[in-house]
Amino acid sequence: MQKFVSEIENIQAISTEIKILKKNGRDYSIEKGRTGKIIDRLHPKKLNLALSEIIERTEDAKTFRFVSKDGYLPPFEAGQYINVFVEIDGVRTSRPYSISSSPKQRAYYDITVARIKTGFVSNYFLDNAKVGDEFESSAPAGEFHYNPVFHGKNLVFLAGGSGITPFMSMTKEVLDTGLDRNIHLIYGSKTEDAAIFLEELRDLSARHPNFEFTLVVSEPTECYDGESGFITGECIKRKVKDIESATFYICGPQVMYDFCEKELVALGIENKRVHQEMFGARQDIQNEPAWPEELSGKEEFTIKLMDGRTIKGLSSESLLTSLERAGVRVNVCCRSGECSLCRVKLVSGKVFMPRGVLLRYVDEKYGYIHSCKAYPTSDLEIIL
Repeated sequence: MQKFVSEIENIQAISTEIKILKKNGRDYSIEKGRTGKIIDRLHPKKLNLALSEIIERTEDAKTFRFVSKDGYLPPFEAGQYINVFVEIDGVRTSRPYSISSSPKQRAYYDITVARIKTGFVSNYFLDNAKVGDEFESSAPAGEFHYNPVFHGKNLVFLAGGSGITPFMSMTKEVLDTGLDRNIHLIYGSKTEDAAIFLEELRDLSARHPNFEFTLVVSEPTECYDGESGFITGECIKRKVKDIESATFYICGPQVMYDFCEKELVALGIENKRVHQEMFGARQDIQNEPAWPEELSGKEEFTIKLMDGRTIKGLSSESLLTSLERAGVRVNVCCRSGECSLCRVKLVSGKVFMPRGVLLRYVDEKYGYIHSCKAYPTSDLEIIL
């Protein structure tokens, strides 16, 4: 009985303290939702953008400058991307594009788009987008950026084609703000005329002692007197002053990754000193190692959804693309097998998944696949 009375007395004392705190202390109830607002400022779920300017770069590449319709753009790391959503002929889809502008200013985001022979979204941008058009995108995302703890001050960028875009952002950040880093950018291009940002890169190299630029042209003209061929180990060794202390970044098409990886291995570069950007699905998935030999890429399969709907999918087309083409909404960001937002559960059937897909342990254990990098090789049944 005495213990019970004691507990009652304690409760009364606590109640008195609560009343005093409510009267004289800070009222945290007025800050309800503040944490969420702070997070949304840094990592919003979506951005509402307007196209403010289109800048011609080459015959087949343009820079598209986006401003925020809401008056604010979140910070980002140089090298990150935004996933831009578009609707083309009734199909809502998206593509991730690296931000090519400097993270030190946020009045706008630049993305630079190059034409792809069979490109769906890239050709839409180059042929149809106009100033004033409005778009929705993800917030900046991606892991392809500088890490001051591990990456050192001696950086070598290996770029191919439109893979130059994240390196423009990284280079501008260093040079515009005087950061203590040395950069050597080796840029592989089919021709000199096709090299994006060429004059700007040459100008930056001439003005900044900590930035060196080398253009490597695979199909040179007679009047071209620079480096030609491919970005070989011999070229890297000849151009880069201190290979032993360098951190390497690679961004370009899959064929470039495969080639440069072998060249770096031959130079004795450890894997931990090489960082690659995920570059989306390759156009010729049939040439990917381990592709089923019996498939040509033209096979059509049935994809059954758990709500009873069925859609068609091609063996050469990612499951995500087939879903979008049929009007099925899927959460998506990187479209490169990295972020895992587009996961679906594979109930039955078989898919081909190329290299570089970052399936988590639990995904494999419970049958989840990344739809952006899964190609049907039979009829499928999936759960969204």
